[in-house]
Amino acid sequence: MPQTLFYDSIADQAVPLSVFNGRIKETLNYQEELQGQWVKAETSDVQVRKGHCYMELIEKNPDTGVTIARVQALIWANVFVGLNANFTSVTGQTFASGMKVMVKVSANFHEQFGLKLVISDINPEFTLGDMARQRREIIERLTREGVIDMNKTLPWPAVPQRIAIISAAGAAGFGDFMNQLENNSYGLKFYPCLFTAMMQGAKTAPSILSALERINAHSDLFDCVVVIRGGGSTSDLNSFDNYELAATIAQFPIPVIVGIGHERDVTVLDYVAAMRVKTPTAAAEYLIQRGSDALAHLTELGNAIISTARDMVARSREQLAYYASIIPSTARRIMDTSKLRLDHFQQNIPLSVGNRLGSERTRLEHRVENIRDNVARIMMQEKMRLDALNDKVTLLSPRNILNRGYSLTVHNGQYITDATQLQPGDVITTHFRDGSARAVVQSTKGRDAQ
Repeated sequence: MPQTLFYDSIADQAVPLSVFNGRIKETLNYQEELQGQWVKAETSDVQVRKGHCYMELIEKNPDTGVTIARVQALIWANVFVGLNANFTSVTGQTFASGMKVMVKVSANFHEQFGLKLVISDINPEFTLGDMARQRREIIERLTREGVIDMNKTLPWPAVPQRIAIISAAGAAGFGDFMNQLENNSYGLKFYPCLFTAMMQGAKTAPSILSALERINAHSDLFDCVVVIRGGGSTSDLNSFDNYELAATIAQFPIPVIVGIGHERDVTVLDYVAAMRVKTPTAAAEYLIQRGSDALAHLTELGNAIISTARDMVARSREQLAYYASIIPSTARRIMDTSKLRLDHFQQNIPLSVGNRLGSERTRLEHRVENIRDNVARIMMQEKMRLDALNDKVTLLSPRNILNRGYSLTVHNGQYITDATQLQPGDVITTHFRDGSARAVVQSTKGRDAQ
């Protein structure tokens, strides 16, 4: 058969896509085993729009963490109100992403919108999903180890300008961050340095840890670290719920800002970072705000200094004017007072001199009287002493001694008081009360020779 005829034959047998999809619809939508079936899965990217709840149901390999199954699912608004209320009352949490759930589903295939699973019931006793459980366990472990708040307590510089950025180089979030930072309306200057890392997939945590290690080696060069990533499905953020990564950021030596995903997205890193913001743009806005606050504070201080200086100058001028106005009257008052004092002194000089002379005259007369009395007393004492000496001289004179029956022996004009003073042959004169006698010494004998 010619080739053209062959293709013509096939074309005659081909059906439109809508017809083929209709066959799938008839096959799937009416298969009993695909209707009202309980399924275990994890929720991801849960969103409520106009009362309807849209999500992805995923399944991961428990060993590798790689997603091995994924399907779109929804809960119609009239059903979601009751299911969500019941789920919240049992689990204490609103139905959201990252939960391991058991749901009752029915396959629903539409020719235009494709395959979706329609959820008609949720088993709340199946509790939180594996992602939430893992996150909770990581947070509890960091809390037990006492490190969960360490990065939050680090001091911030007044204006953080030297910024280490961890992001994918070509990511839209990084571009938004840089654009916001560089085009700030305050003209603030920042010094960003990019440390590239994978921000999606299984290598996310090791890649960010490597970047943190490089930053830590030069931590003195930076004021803070910014970890940023744009939005995406919630399941793409699972890599950030990592214990080693969270522990490293919690204990990092400089403040860390985390801006991952959208405002609705929360990861373990949000619990340990010094600052959590909702987007990369918000991270830039936070840094700009700190800078603008510092500028405002400087402006306030400058204005306060100017105001204080003006007040001091004004007060000084007022004080100077006051002093200038009172100088003449003060000078006159001082001169008048001095003149009065001088007149008083002039009037008092004669009286003071007279009083002083009278006082000195009285003192002089008193001293003259004292001198006269002292001289008389001394003369009396000396006369008494002389009389006593005269009596002693009279009593001790040789004549009185001779009159009492004693004799005095003289040799060569010296009184002899000891036998050793004489030698045989010496001529001595002995005086008595009524005369004297001369004699020659025949011999001498001491007291010891008796």
